[in-house]
Amino acid sequence: MKQTMNLPAIVQVRNARCRSLAGKDVWCAISLVAAIVAVIFLFIRPINALADQHEAQPQLPTVAMLIDGNPLTVEMAVSSQQRYMGLSFRQTLAADSGMLFVYQAERPLTFTMRNTLIPLSIAFISEDMVIKEIIDMNVGPGQLFDSRWPAKFALEVNQGWFEENGIKAGSTIVLQ
Repeated sequence: MKQTMNLPAIVQVRNARCRSLAGKDVWCAISLVAAIVAVIFLFIRPINALADQHEAQPQLPTVAMLIDGNPLTVEMAVSSQQRYMGLSFRQTLAADSGMLFVYQAERPLTFTMRNTLIPLSIAFISEDMVIKEIIDMNVGPGQLFDSRWPAKFALEVNQGWFEENGIKAGSTIVLQ
């Protein structure tokens, strides 16, 4: 008796059908290969999806801005997936750069340092591009950082950047 490997049932059934259809060997072989590839894809795909959750997102499109005359280049996180990933898993952030999170309308915002490896400062910004408040965010899980007022934008930079550049609540941002 011929032993069969521990292949998924669909592959074993397909193989049994092919033996009973003499003269259709080419199509049986193609069907068998297609079934094996499909099964392999189904097993590998979830592994790749999990790997993506542990990597930083690629650099996003950037825009230059001035805050009280201080230049800053920021990546624009516009989609929900871009905002969700944010600066997660980034090892470094250049001195005069950051990430601007853009929302459709002003609303209360909550941020976390989930999977963030760099201490950051966040500015919650109104629709008219005025900084409403600035909060320092230390690295570590389980922290939530809520805006006190509705905001349309949030700007994350290296922790201390706002203070070093004399930027406070009330400062105005100009996109270039």
